[in-house]
Amino acid sequence: MIWSTNYGRLLSQTVFTLFFAGRDFAPKCIIDGKNIQDWLQEHYIEAMGKMADRIQAAGDLLEECVIGWDSMNEPFEGLCSWKDLNVSPTAQGSTLRKGTHPSPAQSFRLGMGQAQTVENFKFGTFGPQRDGSVTIDPKGVKVWSAPSTERPDGVHPKWGWKRDPGWTLGICPWALHGVWDVETGYVNRPDYFRFLPPTHLLSPRLDEPEVEFIQDYWRPHFIAFTERIRASHPEAIMFVQPPVFSMPPTISEDVLKGRGAYSGHYYDGLTLVTRHWNWFNADALGLLRGKYYSPLQAVKIGEWAIRKSLQEQLGVLKTDAEIIGPYPTIIGEIGIPYDMDDKRAYGWTDGGKYAGDFSRHEKALDASLNATDGPNAINFTIWTYCADNCHDWGDGWNMEDLSLWSEDDLRWKRKNQRHSDDSATLFGQGDDSSKAGLLKPTQIPSRTPSAVSLGTMMSAQQFESDLVRWKENPYEFLTDGARAVKAFSRPFPAKVVGKSSDIQFDISKAQFKLVVTVRPEDRLKAGTSSEEETATEIYVPLVHYAHSRLLPSTPSADGAANASGSVSKNASTMDLQQSLSQSSTSTTVTAPSVYEKDMLDLEVEVSAGRWSVDGQLLKWWYDVPEAGSAPVEYTIQIRRRGGMIVNAAHATTSEPCGGWNWMQQVCFGSGEGCVVM
Repeated sequence: MIWSTNYGRLLSQTVFTLFFAGRDFAPKCIIDGKNIQDWLQEHYIEAMGKMADRIQAAGDLLEECVIGWDSMNEPFEGLCSWKDLNVSPTAQGSTLRKGTHPSPAQSFRLGMGQAQTVENFKFGTFGPQRDGSVTIDPKGVKVWSAPSTERPDGVHPKWGWKRDPGWTLGICPWALHGVWDVETGYVNRPDYFRFLPPTHLLSPRLDEPEVEFIQDYWRPHFIAFTERIRASHPEAIMFVQPPVFSMPPTISEDVLKGRGAYSGHYYDGLTLVTRHWNWFNADALGLLRGKYYSPLQAVKIGEWAIRKSLQEQLGVLKTDAEIIGPYPTIIGEIGIPYDMDDKRAYGWTDGGKYAGDFSRHEKALDASLNATDGPNAINFTIWTYCADNCHDWGDGWNMEDLSLWSEDDLRWKRKNQRHSDDSATLFGQGDDSSKAGLLKPTQIPSRTPSAVSLGTMMSAQQFESDLVRWKENPYEFLTDGARAVKAFSRPFPAKVVGKSSDIQFDISKAQFKLVVTVRPEDRLKAGTSSEEETATEIYVPLVHYAHSRLLPSTPSADGAANASGSVSKNASTMDLQQSLSQSSTSTTVTAPSVYEKDMLDLEVEVSAGRWSVDGQLLKWWYDVPEAGSAPVEYTIQIRRRGGMIVNAAHATTSEPCGGWNWMQQVCFGSGEGCVVM
């Protein structure tokens, strides 16, 4: 199962339709005296509401840990607005054509145990391609619950719900509503889900209004969800996430109340599906939005063209936010797969030659995250971090492998080896390592009260050991187990006086540029904050800007610095090492603050104002225009004094884009890539 192909399967299509539109399309599906739509939505919303109640009761989580709520992750239309149940759309939608691809009518028959010959697709160089047909034979096995699963009075023996007698078990609910005939397999009403009621007749009425899923079904659910959450979390930011790549509807300000954000998801689909960083790509969003006459026009060739296209697509999503009002955009999910090229970076190919080499992944992830930069200046959340990720099973769900970190990639693991012989793992010892759970508070030593998340995932002994490792060298600690770390750990304005109008980060040179636009209304009222609190704050990651004393060294015979820029031992580092050695044997370990002095080695240029650095945080102060004045722009540029940090173990490969062919070489030579027109 793949999430994007699962959208086109019987159960996903049916459940989404029942959840969002059961009253209109499944009026016979009554449970506990309510239509299935109301029953499902009420239970779902109240379950989330109960969680909101508990969070509110905790007293110190709202507005600190929990700032807002998403009504549903990646919802889907189901069968709503489907024009012909006998036919699957030829245009690529949110349902990916890969593997077997039955039409809804074929899925209905399969669900009733009837054999069907369906189209089969492979995902080739230029997207989905027809790859013959496949016959699926359930051999009479039905997916629908048999009448014997419930008591004669319709009460479920385990869950206690009572089904209305009109909802007959053992039969497809769409056959129950006359959409198709089980005996003949004939679809009586191929456009059943296309029109709003009362068109559920055997003869179509084309004058009736067609279904608009977002307006008719998604928005009412979002409003109901918002009302329940706001009862417990009045100031919650409501994240607006319609189906993937769909434009949001208009939403009344009475609902959002000035506390909202557009939170669509975005992935570089070609890289995600093919698990390869390609020399070409396509404007997927433009194709779905009807931007091109031909799919060939959407093809982008060359890294420059790919990066530009990704940034333009996210710009379109940012513009979508204007539909709901003057609200910000956050890309709720963005990321890449790490099992690319048959797990090449894990050492599973080429005799282990490329074990630990995530250079291709850095290119792919940097291209996606660069798309959030530029004039877009969009916030994002990367999918995902899995504490139990491993090379064999990935994230532990559906064989996905998108975790930014993996235990199998820790530095102390033996390189180029698929399986470790060490019985000790990050989470425990031996066979118990797969049963990692939350430690009880009593298991976390009182001398490490700040254990928090680390303490909940590992033994106190391991946690203390990691504090020592952080103290010895935070650069190595932060890069242990991290994959494509230079791509995801990038400079970013965490707090801005004004508005970020342009963000540029050149990963190949570790050069960062931020342009902010400041207006008179950005001036805080007198007495509301101190000067220290009114600075623009920029996260400057250690992995790009670390001081040379923190970098791993391979000293030459004369003790000079190696190619990575690390320095030879001197009095200060000798004193530091001696202090660390003493700390490592102590019973009390104090983790150094991430705001320690002199962790970074920076060259900073500002067009105005002053700045200072504390740990990995740069604070920048500048004047805000007086009332009645025009907006002003300020610029800051950040570079590493010694140039970019090169990982000596796995320097970025000279092989561009994972193996370019002659076409890519020609396009790359132009400096701007190629676009098929």
